[in-house]
Amino acid sequence: MVELTQNVTWIAVIIGALLAFFAGWAWYSPKLFGKRWAQGLAIDLAAAPPVAAMMLQGLGLFLLSWFVAVTAASGALMTLLLGALAFVVLGYSGESFAGHTPAVRLINGGYWVLAVVVMILTNAAL
Repeated sequence: MVELTQNVTWIAVIIGALLAFFAGWAWYSPKLFGKRWAQGLAIDLAAAPPVAAMMLQGLGLFLLSWFVAVTAASGALMTLLLGALAFVVLGYSGESFAGHTPAVRLINGGYWVLAVVVMILTNAAL
């Protein structure tokens, strides 16, 4: 259990998760990919986002940021890249099973990659 907390820069975990969350707001905004994403899922962007989904997104980003910090603390960059690749491929395949359009899958996959990159850069900076 100690390997999950030893040498982890917790401020980087929190800031990385927050930056990735706000990057998602920009990513899914109508100015970037939001219109195409919403159209592919028949979602009304004018409606309030579901609170439970947003809370789960925040929790997931925190856990992902923690994973990034653990791998950074142990110098396991290749482990991080392998985990991130698996995460993106599994997410993409899950969305394929759900019948999401290729555009939706690529937009979501792109965001997942962006979130990991933001977290890596945050850990490197802090």
